[in-house]
Amino acid sequence: MEGVRLRHGPVHPAPQGSGGVVTTRPVLVRSLRTAALGVVLALTMLLVPNSSVNPTDSALVRVPRAEGVDLSPDVIWILALGSDARPGQSVTRSRADAIQLVGINTRTGAATSIGVPRDSWVGIPGHGNEKITAAMYFGGPKLMAKAVGDLVGIEPDYVMVSSFWGLRHMVDAIGPITISSPVAFSDPHLRPQGFRKGRQQVGGMGALAFSRTRKALLRGDFDRSANQQRTIRAIHAKIRAKQAKPGFIEKGVLAVLTNMDAQVPPAELYRIAQAITQVRPGRITTCVVLGGIGNVGGASVVFPNRSQARRYGHDARKDATIRSC
Repeated sequence: MEGVRLRHGPVHPAPQGSGGVVTTRPVLVRSLRTAALGVVLALTMLLVPNSSVNPTDSALVRVPRAEGVDLSPDVIWILALGSDARPGQSVTRSRADAIQLVGINTRTGAATSIGVPRDSWVGIPGHGNEKITAAMYFGGPKLMAKAVGDLVGIEPDYVMVSSFWGLRHMVDAIGPITISSPVAFSDPHLRPQGFRKGRQQVGGMGALAFSRTRKALLRGDFDRSANQQRTIRAIHAKIRAKQAKPGFIEKGVLAVLTNMDAQVPPAELYRIAQAITQVRPGRITTCVVLGGIGNVGGASVVFPNRSQARRYGHDARKDATIRSC
């Protein structure tokens, strides 16, 4: 597999005179070092045989490559997005609720994920400065790939998108997963009975509630993002327990062709699926792009640390490993 696109575009400064009062304060976003990431939300679709997920719930899009990049041919880069689409809305033209740029080293089994806050204030090609979450709404997965590529310095080979309802169906398809919550919390709408502190089994609806709850958490969106990663780890653990079954990957690829809007050939799907199952938990690193919270035109935004984002991309582009966050 050839290298992926590496963008060297200009770094956009924090907005000045944007029409609203701009204030900033430091935000400390927890970085998970060498934790077992597994795969990001939508990637699990590749490994869920006989899934009942509808094509409208998920999509896999290949991103055109640029020439002359200095990236390892062993690394696959996938931008995994949790779409904020509600039932009946387009999963690829709604705002991106969860944003993870994932690199998988097919030779070593290493993997890394670079998390981007959904409210990061960035330049979106053709649309000026906006929250990065809006890029998919404006121009679909490929524009989202460009926006993330401009920030991190690596544009992905693929963009995989899944709705949160797709998550619910995926978990129901593979059976209950075991999540681990650092705190007890509840949501009166999604899960009135709440979650206790520690390990517990949940089905599809429980996984959805655990991944979507925000207001009950101390750090809001940042804690919700961490819970999404905990859900991902639980799903991956379930998949790893089943991957030795004969035909598991092949059935998973067939499920994608049946239940996902997959705009890539079956051979590419099979290679991605193999790469996911070969990820070694002890060789996984994750980092989140830090920044400051501010206000633009009355809306709360995150001003990302652009030099840090580029450092992550530079560090990981050859071997899918980030040395330090």
